[in-house]
Amino acid sequence: MANILDTLDVIKNLQGVYESDKSFRILKDFERVLDELGLYVYENWENGELAEGPLVSRHWVTCTFMWPKKSMPDPMGGKRLIDYDCEVRYEKSSILKPRQIKKPDDIRPGTKKGKLDRIPVWLVEIQMPKKLIVDIYQGDSDLEKIEDALETETGTGAAAPTAGAPGMAPPPPPPPAAAPAPGGDLGGAPAPGGL
Repeated sequence: MANILDTLDVIKNLQGVYESDKSFRILKDFERVLDELGLYVYENWENGELAEGPLVSRHWVTCTFMWPKKSMPDPMGGKRLIDYDCEVRYEKSSILKPRQIKKPDDIRPGTKKGKLDRIPVWLVEIQMPKKLIVDIYQGDSDLEKIEDALETETGTGAAAPTAGAPGMAPPPPPPPAAAPAPGGDLGGAPAPGGL
């Protein structure tokens, strides 16, 4: 992790993620794991911004997120990730942001740009095993396959109720179809007023 981040580097990283379909999919899968592990119930974890990554190596996917210094993410969330073989590193750092120009002293000498201010932040680097990402993704796709199969069986958009669900009776079986009688009579009884 870098000691000092530059806002431009963070923006370039995000632009690279959005331009690369593969990086975007990896980042979505990374976030899916964080969500499935219940990380966002811990204080301030939902407010993190991507600073670097995803960086993919042979067995790991690494992302670095940043938070304002006042809003450090709850370390119990990091401990939860460690329980799933992730590596989590916290670091105090700063990011360079251009100052909003309100008076002449806010301008960098020789330019028309604002001075750069160093703003303290927390950086959290999460190194996640690829196996964990694949396992969570596989579980989600298996669940979708089961739901699709249930929808196909019932012929509706909703999943079929289970027989063991409290307060729910199993659906009644469909009535048997009547076979046509020989001679084209559907009911088997003579037609009124006829032979």
